[in-house]
Amino acid sequence: MSDPKSASMYESAKKIYPREMGGRFADLSKLATIALLGLFYLVPWLSWDDRQAFLFDLPARKFYLLGLTLWPQDFPYLALLLVIAALSLFFFTALAGRLWCGFACPQTVWTEAFIWMEQLTEGTRSQRIKLDKAPWSWNKLRRKGSKQFLWISFSLWTGFTFVGFFTPIRELGIELITLSAGGWTWFWGVFYGFATYGNAGYMREQVCKYMCPYARFQSAMFDKDTLIISYDEKRGESRGRRKRSVDPREAGLGDCIDCTLCVQVCPTGIDIRDGLQYECIACAACIDACDSVMDKMNYPRGLVRYTTEHALQSKQTHVVRPRMMVYGALLMLLVGSLVTSMAQRTPIILDVIRDRNSLYRELPGDMIENIYTIKLINQSNDPREFRLSVSGVEGIHLDGVGDSVSVEGGGVLSLPLRARAHRDNSYGIKKIDFVVEALDNSGDMRIEDSRFLGPTP
Repeated sequence: MSDPKSASMYESAKKIYPREMGGRFADLSKLATIALLGLFYLVPWLSWDDRQAFLFDLPARKFYLLGLTLWPQDFPYLALLLVIAALSLFFFTALAGRLWCGFACPQTVWTEAFIWMEQLTEGTRSQRIKLDKAPWSWNKLRRKGSKQFLWISFSLWTGFTFVGFFTPIRELGIELITLSAGGWTWFWGVFYGFATYGNAGYMREQVCKYMCPYARFQSAMFDKDTLIISYDEKRGESRGRRKRSVDPREAGLGDCIDCTLCVQVCPTGIDIRDGLQYECIACAACIDACDSVMDKMNYPRGLVRYTTEHALQSKQTHVVRPRMMVYGALLMLLVGSLVTSMAQRTPIILDVIRDRNSLYRELPGDMIENIYTIKLINQSNDPREFRLSVSGVEGIHLDGVGDSVSVEGGGVLSLPLRARAHRDNSYGIKKIDFVVEALDNSGDMRIEDSRFLGPTP
């Protein structure tokens, strides 16, 4: 016989029916959802100089960000950006808890959209509960079918938009309509759409509870001065229902009327009155719910509110504290470094490869020659003219290149070159510099060092 205590470990999770609730935080959440979804679905359709403004062209190994084109050689920028994003998460978590989870996380944003469609087709919380318990009928089939139609359509459009960040979205639309898209295009579109459908439609809070690593390590960034959503136990206990006319103090009660509205609106199904829990995503729906009840009872708002552990203990909260100063200083340093580096970025890449098959060649007139292959990448989108030169050894010059070379926008030029110098100036190993200069008055220049080998003295 199985142990009844262990049997609950294998019990499937009960479906959560979040109750609709208005309020200032609900309005802020809707605004954030509309803004973020709007950006996601709109950005791929923006154009810049006859091309898609934001496009991650993986086959061509180019990332287009408005007027900026990034190449694989610019990977340090991406690495630095990811470090800044991680550090920003640490900073804002230490300051305001799981603010990201409650208002900006993709899981939260898409779940909100799916819940809106569910409410549109199946009704309010009580109507949805009643509909799920009811036997199958034409009404239930119609409502459930309408919801699935909206969910699947929205998921497929999401998958299409996602692929549109990596393939020009207008061309992608034509390819899908004419059924000429490649297999990988269909795979990633359907895969991302299915992931959206499953995560936002069915898994919902399970993703936050069991799949998201942030929920597990976020407590390491909390301290007693971190802003959290909390229930004021001193003010709320003892709980109990009462009429509005009853003075809670005379009845020996706190301000909590035990209406459980804060539990009904919670998208993860927790009771905020049980204290801080890792399942809480700080969406603040419980604050709106509790404030609405306090207003009806003519009690002060704030029984459930954004606060800190120190504030609940009637101690002073310190916003400026060592960890915040360290996070802030590092964040400012990294952001400053990224902005400075991007501002000083030269859209030219020069790579010099010396021919290792021969040390050097002796030519008539006591000239010494070394052979090189240069690769010149024009990272801008327009064709440009460049001048190549070499320095570092007296009298050294290049042979095999004219006054200038032309490179197409985004093009790569591979060019063999011969550097020559007189024997008297080229004994041993000399350090030389190859210089490429743009001829369009932009001032763009790149210098790459190499070695020039000559005879032994």
